[in-house]
Amino acid sequence: MNKTVLTLSAAALALTGTAALANHHGKSNPDANGDGVVTLDEMRTHGNQAFARMDANGDGVIDAEDRQARRKAMFAQADANGDGELSQAEMKAMHQARMERREKRRAKRMERREERMSTRFARMDADNSGGLSRDELKAMQEARSERRGKRQDMRGGRGGHGPRKMMRMADTDGDKTITRGEFDAAIAARFAKADADGDGQITKAERQAAREAMRAERRAKRGDRRGQ
Repeated sequence: MNKTVLTLSAAALALTGTAALANHHGKSNPDANGDGVVTLDEMRTHGNQAFARMDANGDGVIDAEDRQARRKAMFAQADANGDGELSQAEMKAMHQARMERREKRRAKRMERREERMSTRFARMDADNSGGLSRDELKAMQEARSERRGKRQDMRGGRGGHGPRKMMRMADTDGDKTITRGEFDAAIAARFAKADADGDGQITKAERQAAREAMRAERRAKRGDRRGQ
C-alpha cells in the first residue's frame, strides 16, 4: 500500500466532495435535474457512480487491488495490437491521448475563467458604460480584498487540505482502504459542511462558497510547498 494508492482512493472522494460541488460541469456535476440545487440524495447518487468507477474489482472496497486492476485496464487499452507489450508507437499514442485530455480540461478552465471575468466586469460596471471609472475600480479592489479576507478565514490552520485530507477523514479505522460505509459517511460529512444553513440542500451561493474555500486550500497548499 503506497502513496499512489492513497491518492487513487482520495480521488474517488474528491469526486463527491468539495470539488464536485464547486465544479458543476460534466461528470463532476451532482446536480442531476439541473435546478441549481444539490440535495443529499443527488450527492449520494453521484457518489455511487464515483465509487463504482474506483472500485474496479467490485468487492466493495477501494484499495491496492483496485489500483492494480485499473493499471491492467490502462495497459490493455494502450496495447492496441494485444501482444502484451507497448511499442514506441503505442507509447506515443498513449502520451498523445493524455495530452489531448489535458488540453481539453485546460480549455474548459479557461472558458469558465473568462465567463467569470465577464460576469465580474458587468457587475462592477455600475453605469453600464462599457468601462470602469476610478470609483468603480476602487469598489472592485475593495470587493477583492473582502473576498481575500473571507478566504483567509475559510483557510484556517495548516494541517492538510484537499483529497488527502478527505482520504484521512474517510479512512476512519486507519487501514488505508476505504469501505463503502466509510465512503458514504464521508459524503454525508462533506455535504453537511457545504450545506451552511442546514436546510438539506446546497444552493448556488453555497457552491460558490465551497469553490472559494477549495481555491483557498489550493493556494495554501502551494504556499506551504514553497516555504519548505
